[in-house]
Amino acid sequence: MTDSSPEDARRILVMEALRHRASGPHLMGIVNVTNDSFYSGSRALEADAVQRALAMWDAGATWVDIGGESTRPGADPVTVSDELARVVPVIEAIRQSGHEGLISVDTRRSEVAEAALIAGADMVNDVSGLCDPAMRDVVLRHGCAVCIMHMQGDPTTMQANPQYKDVVKEVSDTLRATADALVASGHPPSLILLDPGIGFGKTHEHNMALLADGHRLGNDRPYGVLWGVSRKSIIGRLTGHTRSEDRLPGTLGMAAVAQHQGIDVLRVHDVSAHVDLLACCTPFISPTNRPTE
Repeated sequence: MTDSSPEDARRILVMEALRHRASGPHLMGIVNVTNDSFYSGSRALEADAVQRALAMWDAGATWVDIGGESTRPGADPVTVSDELARVVPVIEAIRQSGHEGLISVDTRRSEVAEAALIAGADMVNDVSGLCDPAMRDVVLRHGCAVCIMHMQGDPTTMQANPQYKDVVKEVSDTLRATADALVASGHPPSLILLDPGIGFGKTHEHNMALLADGHRLGNDRPYGVLWGVSRKSIIGRLTGHTRSEDRLPGTLGMAAVAQHQGIDVLRVHDVSAHVDLLACCTPFISPTNRPTE
């Protein structure tokens, strides 16, 4: 028997970080190297972004998600060169710090994904659901982890008038078809996450339906499930808080639902608060009492 290589050990670590564990979902801390993301508390310039990522790992995050383009409803796209200039130096600096935490790059552009993976990212988190065929090629070539999110339309138009006949079935079918195509091309299913895309081309009713059936998205497929609901408008609709700054308690309530549903990864702004929440939920939630269908 030969010892595994550092690359093999890293891949095993990544695979384990994509599936629910006894202590609850893995936490993915949000670091937006932008000036217009919907929650101002997530925005950071290069040096601050690096320190924020390191602090999130120290607080208990498994992942940090580095993004250089806001995809909030109505957001204007940034150029590829601007996105590269924001994201790549941060990932390089994080890796130069020597911390071995896992990094996701939040991008829908294949050029940014390629550069980020070379700089040291472990996963591509694509809000467009790999609509760009070149993005699929990047994922397959690198054999990296990938989060496939569902979005109807694009950030400038997605909330204009989203329409579905059966939102749960349509979102699930779309995500699974994309993931299945990757697997058919040789990508390991254990490196795939599916994200229903809460708030991305959905009404409040669509979002609620997807979250109510959240545990079913990965059923009968070997894929993990990620939720990104932190401080979003769905929390505001449920709590009456119009400001994202006031939505942490509601966000933590949604994290408790995710823990109960067996969601694999939670993308969050507030790592420490979620660590405490999950620590209190875990003793009362066992695999035997989670919903399975």
